[in-house]
Amino acid sequence: MSTPMIIVLALFGAGAGAVIGFFLGRKREDASSGSADAQADKLLSAATTEAETIRKNAELEAKELVIKARTGAEEKANRRSEQLEEQRSELVKKEEDVHGLQQQLQERQTSLDKKDRDVERREKGAAEAAVSATEKLQKAQAKLEELARLSPEEAREQLMDQMRDEARQASAAEIRKIEEQTEKDARERAVTIIATAVQRYASEYVAERTVSVLQLPSDEMKGRIIGREGRNIRAIEAATGVDLIIDDTPEAVILSCFNPVRREVARIGLARLIADGRIHPSRIEDVVKRATDEVNASCKEAGEQAVFDLGLHRVHPELIRILGELRFRSSYAQNLLQHAIEVGFISGLIASELGVAVKQARRAGLLHDIGKAVPHETEGSHAQVGAALAKKYGESPKVVHAIEAHHGDTEPETVLAHIVDVANQLSARRPGARRERLASYVQRLADLEQLCLAHKGVDKAYAIQAGREIRVVVENSVVNDDMAVMMSKDIAREVEDQLAYPGQIRVCVIRESRSSDMAR
Repeated sequence: MSTPMIIVLALFGAGAGAVIGFFLGRKREDASSGSADAQADKLLSAATTEAETIRKNAELEAKELVIKARTGAEEKANRRSEQLEEQRSELVKKEEDVHGLQQQLQERQTSLDKKDRDVERREKGAAEAAVSATEKLQKAQAKLEELARLSPEEAREQLMDQMRDEARQASAAEIRKIEEQTEKDARERAVTIIATAVQRYASEYVAERTVSVLQLPSDEMKGRIIGREGRNIRAIEAATGVDLIIDDTPEAVILSCFNPVRREVARIGLARLIADGRIHPSRIEDVVKRATDEVNASCKEAGEQAVFDLGLHRVHPELIRILGELRFRSSYAQNLLQHAIEVGFISGLIASELGVAVKQARRAGLLHDIGKAVPHETEGSHAQVGAALAKKYGESPKVVHAIEAHHGDTEPETVLAHIVDVANQLSARRPGARRERLASYVQRLADLEQLCLAHKGVDKAYAIQAGREIRVVVENSVVNDDMAVMMSKDIAREVEDQLAYPGQIRVCVIRESRSSDMAR
């Protein structure tokens, strides 16, 4: 039996004796009464019960002490096991480090072996070159000895023959080199000439976007379109507002107009007149009216589809019709209706990330370029015209402001205005979205760099991000930090005053100090 258990039982015996003695004393005191024996039995029973309870409690306490002792021993064992595991991990890590060092040493040995082989190969090559030089020297000496036995005339003649042969060989090699270089230069020159010719012949953007070509079944149809004394062509031009160009182009008529909607009406109407064959002024007016209704219906359908795709509601029918007209317009070869839909989706995505109303952001993004569908006779920029239209047809003030401020004509005052501006630039500036003539684009970048290089202390200037940013590297000894700040502001003002460019250009002046030393 363990020592704690003995101590507990001793305590239990002492306690039990004390209790029994107490109750026996009580028994003697109560002996004077008439019921001493009964009272003594009762007290003895209670003392026995209490002693049993004390014994059980003592056993429980002893068990608890045993459990605590066992738990402490297990914890010590666990800690010892953890320490052993850590020591084992350290040993494994040291073994890995030793293995890595062994690999490094092996790699170095391999590298040294490779270098030794290279040195041996070079020594062998040098020896072979020395042998070859010795042989050539011996041949030259033999040749000199042979020439020494010739007369001056024979030696001169042989020397001239040898020089002619060498010159002929050299000239042949030079001719071949010249021919190869000439062929290469001719090929490059031909490619440059062809590319230049194709670029110069390429039609202008305005011509591509302001005319439509209608194919005719035969050249006889041109006379019927013109009509007697030109009455048919005058009626078509008066009804549609489009110029008809009938020239020597075989089986084709050109429709010219800056308004793409009117040009589409004229194309549909003239195609139907040609298919029907009845071409006269009254018939022309009827067909043009039907074509106009068809184009308007098509515009309305396109606008409704765009509104439906973006999940918008309660858009004024007139705004929907004007929005649909954007399908016939483009900016730098980017279809404006698709651009508007794209800006609407991007605005909604940005708004969802910022916790702004998504539907309102989509609405403003879809309507931001609606002013471009209005005829050019209306005064003001397309942002101002679009804002006026949106306000006229009941759009909220936040949407109106976002439309008005998306090009910086008005200072943005709301988060929605900034969202629409960012979404518009993302849609327009992504690679391949818009087209710009290469020559004007390159010239604009060159002008931008030259403007920066004209400032004192500027070392280099680079136009990056398609001309949206200009980085100016200045000389540290000439321009200090304060001057760099002023230079960025001055260049920005000069760019605004002297250059024409779309969007915004960020001017970044870079000034840095470098210190270097050599470790020997």
